[in-house]
Parts: sequence; C-alpha cells; structure tokens
Amino acid sequence: MYKKLDSDTINNILETGIEEFANNGLDRANINVIAKKAGVSVGVIYKYFKDKDSFFLECVRHSLELLEQVLQDAFSDDADVMTCIKRIVYALLEHSRKHKNYNVMYNEITSGSCRRYANILAKEIETCTASVYEQLMEKAKQSAAAEIKIDSRMLAFFFDNLLMMLQFSYSCDYYTERMKIYCGENILEDDEKVANEFIGFIGSVLGYR
Repeated sequence: MYKKLDSDTINNILETGIEEFANNGLDRANINVIAKKAGVSVGVIYKYFKDKDSFFLECVRHSLELLEQVLQDAFSDDADVMTCIKRIVYALLEHSRKHKNYNVMYNEITSGSCRRYANILAKEIETCTASVYEQLMEKAKQSAAAEIKIDSRMLAFFFDNLLMMLQFSYSCDYYTERMKIYCGENILEDDEKVANEFIGFIGSVLGYR
C-alpha cells in the first residue's frame, strides 16, 4: 500500500510534470523521467493520476491556480482602471520569469501534440480571464475622457492577446528572439521599460493620459 503523499510532494510532481511537458510536449513527455526527477515511483504517479493525459490536464490546472491568484490580487479592492492594468502587467512579467515553463506549456497547447485538448483547455484557461477583462474594459469605457465605441468583449480579447504575447516573449525562445528584434537586444533586462511602455500604450488606447 502506498503512503498518502503530502501536498508539497504532489506539487513537486506536478511542477516536474510541467517542465517535462513544456520541454517535450504531451506525446513525447516521459512519465518515467518525471517520476525519477520528482523522486517517486511511476506507480505512485499512476495511483494519483489515471494516465499520462490525465496527469497532463492536472498539470495545466495546477498552473492555472497561480494565474487566477494574480488576477484576484489585481482586483482585490476598488482600484481604478489603470491601477488594475499596472498590477496585471507587473504581476504577469514576474510570473513569466518565475514560471517560464507554464507559458511554454500553454504555447504547446496551441500548436503541438496537446491540440486534441484545445477545446477543453481553452474554456478552462480563458473563461476566467475573459470575464475579468471584459469587466475591466467596461469600467474603462465608463470612466474614459473620450467615448470608446469598441465592444467591451472585443477590447478584452485584444487586451488579452497583447498580454499573452508579452508572456510568451519572456518564456518561449522564438518569441524572445522576436522581441529582441523589435525592441532591442537588451530589452529583457529592462522590465520597467517594458511595463511602462505597455501600460502607456493601453492607456492611450483607452483614452487615459
């Protein structure tokens, strides 16, 4: 009989899994490698997760918990629109540096062997942010100095697209090199500039100065 794992051990298994899925995709990821790196047996992993696909989905959900906390912190009080946007941008930049593999795994979902779960995961990953960003954009439209005629849901979609690309630029090799070409070879060493320019751009779009 296996001893019940504590939460720290389970978190370590999931983080190890995220690294393996980020590096190799779902099909090429190896449960034996994950078990060895996490310091557990393959049997222990399969005791908690039915198969590799189930384990992969749990890894994605584990990574989402931190992202949801980032959003909750950004909207934890009655802060104004631009304060919320600043909190989101700075938090996501920090998140991208600390948890690079999360974003690499998300990118893999959109283009690699994980595509068969695209429908399920899109709903799980995007539903929370879509609702939050739509509310934020509606609030921006109501408080902007000039009338914004763009639909709030479309604004939320455009805003999230920009944030997603920014996160990929800090995590995925191709997008990192792309960012350097556009913004300068040393841009990744200046998070303050990236954040301020991004916030300034969004502020201009929304009619804030």
